[in-house]
Amino acid sequence: MKSVLLPAAAWLLASALLAAETRPLNVLFIAVDDLRPEANASGSALIKTPNLDRIAARGTTFDRAYCQQAVCSPSRSSLMTGRRPDATRVWDLETHFRTALPDAVTVAQHFKNQGYHSQGMGKIFHGGFDDAPSWSVPWQTPKAPPYGSAEAMKLQSTNVDQKGRGRGPAYESADVADDTFVDGKTARLAARTLADLKKQGKPFFLAVGMARPHLPFVAPKKYWDLYDPAKIYVPEFRKLPAGAPKFVGHTNGELGSYAGMPKNGVVDEATARTLRHGYYAAISYMDAQVGLLLDALEKEGLAQNTVVVLWGDHGWQLGEHGLWHKHTNFEVAVRAPLLISVPGQKAAGRRSASLAEFIDLYPTLADVCGLPIPKELEGVSLRPVLDDPAAKVRPVAISQYPRNDAGQSLMGYSIRDDRWRLTLWRDRADNSIHATELYDEVGDPHETANVAAKPEHAEVVARLTKFLPAPIAPAKAGTSPAEGKKAKGAPGAAKGDPKAGTRDRGAMFEARDTDKDGKLTKEEFMTRQPDPAQAAQNFTQFDKDKSGDLTKDEFVKLGR
Repeated sequence: MKSVLLPAAAWLLASALLAAETRPLNVLFIAVDDLRPEANASGSALIKTPNLDRIAARGTTFDRAYCQQAVCSPSRSSLMTGRRPDATRVWDLETHFRTALPDAVTVAQHFKNQGYHSQGMGKIFHGGFDDAPSWSVPWQTPKAPPYGSAEAMKLQSTNVDQKGRGRGPAYESADVADDTFVDGKTARLAARTLADLKKQGKPFFLAVGMARPHLPFVAPKKYWDLYDPAKIYVPEFRKLPAGAPKFVGHTNGELGSYAGMPKNGVVDEATARTLRHGYYAAISYMDAQVGLLLDALEKEGLAQNTVVVLWGDHGWQLGEHGLWHKHTNFEVAVRAPLLISVPGQKAAGRRSASLAEFIDLYPTLADVCGLPIPKELEGVSLRPVLDDPAAKVRPVAISQYPRNDAGQSLMGYSIRDDRWRLTLWRDRADNSIHATELYDEVGDPHETANVAAKPEHAEVVARLTKFLPAPIAPAKAGTSPAEGKKAKGAPGAAKGDPKAGTRDRGAMFEARDTDKDGKLTKEEFMTRQPDPAQAAQNFTQFDKDKSGDLTKDEFVKLGR
C-alpha cells in the first residue's frame, strides 16, 4: 500500500509546487507623497521605519532612483505612463496626461488589459486627476479630517491662501488613533480589499497611495514621541550654491501659506527643527500604515506570490539650500525612495547604487510578472539589478524642471551620472542654453558650488551634454484644450499646457479673463496657479507697462 501511496503523494506535492511557481504574480503598488530616501534601509538610522525595512529585507533598495520632475503631478504622470514629462506634456499641477496622450496605457491599465484586477485607493495620480481607464473598479479615497484637534481645524477655516484653500498649522502632534487620518483609513481599506481579492482568486494590481509625509506634517503623538528633539539637526549649508543662477532656487510659498509660517520664506532654526521633527513623525506614521498592508498580505497567504513596490514621488528639501519644498533640480529634490521586492529574487536584502529612473518601474513590473513590455515606454527594466545589485542598466538619470528668468521660459534638464550632476537650462523659445550648472556629488554632496565654468571640468560638461533630451516637440493638433477636446479618462475638461505655445496660452488667458474685459487683473492671473509666490513674481515681470493688469499680448508673448 505504501509503495502506491508514496509516489502519489509525491506527485501531488510536485503538482502543487508547480502550480505555485506558475501562477501569476500579484502586485502591491505603494505610493508615498513627498518622501525623501529617509529610512533605515536607505542608510538613515535616525528615522524609524521598521516596515519599509521589511520590504527592503525581502527585496532591493535603489539608493539612486530619480523622479522625472520634482512635483506631484508631473512625477506621477511619468511613472504611471512610463513616459517623460516632455511626452506627457505635464509640467504643472493643472494638466491631465490624457490631454496630450489620450490613448496612453498606464501601468495599472496594462495589468488590467492582461487579465488582472486593477484597483486604486489613496493618492496615486495627483489630486483631482484620477484616471478611470486604469482601474477595474472606481478609484476611491476615504474621507478624513486633515487635523486631529478642534483648534487646528478652526485655524484652517480662518487662514485662507491665495487659491482660496484653508491652511491650518504646518504641523500637529495630536493624541488620536491612527485611523483618524486618511492614511490610517486608506491602509485599513486596503487590508480589507486584500482579503476580498484573496477570495476572488484573480491576480491583482492593487495601488495604495499614502498622503504623509506631505505638508502639513500631522501625525498621532506617539510617532512624535519616537524622536528626541535634541537629536534633530538642521543642514549646515542653507543657501544657494556659489555660482548658481538665482532663478534655480524657489520661494517657500507652499510652506508660507500655512498658519504661523514666515511669509518671507526665511525659517529660523527652532522652527526648522520642529518642522523636521514633524516630517520624521509623519514618516513613521506612514510606515506603520504600510505595516498593516504587509501584515494583511501575510495573513491572507499572499506574501509569497506578491511583488511589493514602494516609491516616493520625489524628494523634499528640509532646509537644504534654505529651501522647504520640492520644485528644484537639486539632488535632495529629485532623488526619492524605490524599494522593489519580488518573490524568490536572487539578491534579497541588498542595496544598489545603480542609477534608476521612475519611468523604469513600469517596464520592470511588466518584466518580472511575465507581461509584454509596451514599445512606447521610455524606461528600461530594472530586473537585472534585482538579480545583481551591481548591474547597471543606464549611464545617466535625467530629471527636469521649468523656470522663468526675467520673462524667459526655461526648461532645466538635470543629467546625473555616478559622480556628477549637470543641469542645462534651455530657452524654450529658441532652444539655446541659457545657463549651466555642474555639481560634484561625490566631492561636494551638499552642492555648495557650481563648477560648470571651471576649465578642468569642460570634458565632464561636454560628455554629459550628449544626453540632453531633444527640444520639446510642438503640441499635436487635437490635443490642446483650445481646440475644445476633452481628454479621454480625465475627470473634467482638460486643462491647458501653460508652456506649449501661443495657442495654449491664448486659451489660458480667455479662461482666466472671467469678466471678459480683455485684461487680467492680478486676482484673475492668480487663479489656479500651482505656486502663488512664483506667480506673483511673474505677474510683476509680465506687466511691462505697470498698469496693474495684463493684456492678452503681454500674457501670451512674455509668458511663453
